[in-house]
Amino acid sequence: MNNSQQRGLAASSGARPTERSQARRAELIATGRKLFADTSYDALSMDDIARQAGVAKGLIYYYFTNKRGYYLAIIEDAVAELVERAGSTHDLPPVERVQRTVDGYLRYAQHHQAAYRAIVTGGVGFDAEVLAIRASVRARLLSTIALGAWGTEDLPPIARTALTGWLSSVEGVTLDWIEEQEVPRETVVALLVRGLGDTLRLIEEYEPACPAPARPAH
Repeated sequence: MNNSQQRGLAASSGARPTERSQARRAELIATGRKLFADTSYDALSMDDIARQAGVAKGLIYYYFTNKRGYYLAIIEDAVAELVERAGSTHDLPPVERVQRTVDGYLRYAQHHQAAYRAIVTGGVGFDAEVLAIRASVRARLLSTIALGAWGTEDLPPIARTALTGWLSSVEGVTLDWIEEQEVPRETVVALLVRGLGDTLRLIEEYEPACPAPARPAH
């Protein structure tokens, strides 16, 4: 739940959210993730959502204001899971950390295709709020990469630009992969990890303060 949603809930209820209300909200988001995974945004009405969730429509309005607010909450929840996966490998050696991060990223996209497409393509049409969520997840993923490579989140401009280019290629490759499913996931992981290594070595050429990790032994 973001700050504006917390304030809205507190204002409408006259009190801070209780554990029960937070659990109910989480249940509704979990239901919504399943619904929007199989059905497009425009094809689902609030009546459909309420019926599938087994609740009164007013309860969804209470927590999320409208269908768009509900959808954005679902996307934010999906982003939180994606970023958590990316940041959960900090105790591993660098090479294994990168491989596990990329593999977790692909697994997430494979099993949550609708949410992933919404995150990287901007959601329903040109949705500024979903694009802002995408920018946030990109920034957090770049920070995760930078911490693993150089031990700092403070990226020089050349490093940020190059890594953003690599991340854009990851998104494009992933969208193609979940659509076609013709290449084994392990092979896609290897391609993306190799691409990151090449990007880090290119960054080092332009910014010696950001040395590339040693190539893994074969």
